[in-house]
Amino acid sequence: MSPAEQNPVVRTNAGRVRGRRSHAGLVFSGIPYAAAPTGPARFSAPRPAPRWAGERDAAMPGPTAPAPRREFGALDMGPFFGPGWVRGADYLTVNVWTPDTATRGLPVMVFVHGGAFVSGSGQAALYDGTGFARDGVVLVTLNYRIGAPGWLSLPGAPDNRGLLDVLAALRWVQEEIARFGGDPANVTLFGQSAGATIVAAALADPAARGLFRRVISQSGNGLGAFVPAQAELVMKRLGQLLGVPVGSLPEVPDERLVDAVEQLGPMDLGLDGHRDPLLRLARFSPVLERQPAVAVAAGAGADADLLIGNNAAEGNLYLAPGGALDSSTMDDVGDVAVQAHPEPDRLVAAYRQQRPSATAGELRAAVLGDGLFGAGTRALADAHAGRGQPTYRYEFAWRSSALGGALGAAHGVELPFVFDSAGEPRLHGPNSLLGDDFSPELAREVHSAWVRFAATGDPGWDRYTLPQRRVRNLARPSATIDDPRPLERAAW
Repeated sequence: MSPAEQNPVVRTNAGRVRGRRSHAGLVFSGIPYAAAPTGPARFSAPRPAPRWAGERDAAMPGPTAPAPRREFGALDMGPFFGPGWVRGADYLTVNVWTPDTATRGLPVMVFVHGGAFVSGSGQAALYDGTGFARDGVVLVTLNYRIGAPGWLSLPGAPDNRGLLDVLAALRWVQEEIARFGGDPANVTLFGQSAGATIVAAALADPAARGLFRRVISQSGNGLGAFVPAQAELVMKRLGQLLGVPVGSLPEVPDERLVDAVEQLGPMDLGLDGHRDPLLRLARFSPVLERQPAVAVAAGAGADADLLIGNNAAEGNLYLAPGGALDSSTMDDVGDVAVQAHPEPDRLVAAYRQQRPSATAGELRAAVLGDGLFGAGTRALADAHAGRGQPTYRYEFAWRSSALGGALGAAHGVELPFVFDSAGEPRLHGPNSLLGDDFSPELAREVHSAWVRFAATGDPGWDRYTLPQRRVRNLARPSATIDDPRPLERAAW
């Protein structure tokens, strides 16, 4: 094999990029889709990437967005968060996995990572695109601005700069992906957690029209946006913590901003009839006048097919690693219900009726998980299906044996199944995401459903329609079932 065959080159509009071969195709890493966000540009809309001369080395991943180190108690979440903050200004980049650049018209999938809007990157081990390239998909992952540069509301600066970055990456895909074998007319935008909440905002955003054909939302929140007044509370609190006027926040170096955001700690953003949609667990979210689910119910995103779902025990991720799943009391259940709902007693009663044998920890995790993800997922699914648009819903119910079995079907456990990346060694072990057990059959089923949806718009099960609300229960064995928890859904 010649050096050129070993190290493939693609000519983009900005210049040539040299990637590398993998056993399932070709990989190109760290390709700029926008200019480096430095100086005043840290808090501006993304600008076009400058051209470069010669060949740009795209064989290895590059810098990542400024981010803190994240820990989840006894659970190793390193494969989710990725390498952490890899210093370097030029981090608004995409990574591309493709079967072959000589091929044309392949379905394209663009993934938006999670991390509570303050951490994560597109080059985390969980998001390796080898499985998608092997199965005939061009997979794109991306870095976007997180933390204060991405999401802090500031006078004179556009809100939702992280979302603007994602839209800029999607425009790059429209312009360039055919050179990597992809079909720009068949793009599926998908994301998980914060990434799925960003995807919901993109679905509802008129500026995103024409940039994708399909959407997959994994454990996001169609009701998770902050109203401007809530975002202003975060801005003022951050300015007080740093001891600078809010107008001077863009001048604060990245290191200080990252540290200060972590020092903010839990904040109650309940304000003027608006509850904190993220239950004090996140300081940032898209800043919108209208929730994405409300916009979709009014007709936004009507030209996109939707695959949407969440995990059966989302809240376990936030309780099990520190032992709170076992130590929780009914007072703790009541506390999270007060944060999540205007009628907390009625909410807890519905969960108790639906789960008569649940422990206090299990009830707390259920209310927390639905407050963060489940209720907003159902609202977005109902909004899209209610307009007669193709909608498919799933619930991932396979239980991880990690943490002595306490992790279960927690937030994030579906990701190795979606990416078919379970071979990552750090995913296995008593304190790792998948525990000591794994279901390769379910991984093939889930991954294949995502690929099929991207290619055809049909994941292989019944559409989600109202009032039937058919849901695919992804477990061993999987089955399509009626609404699995009608009492809880009705309580919201």
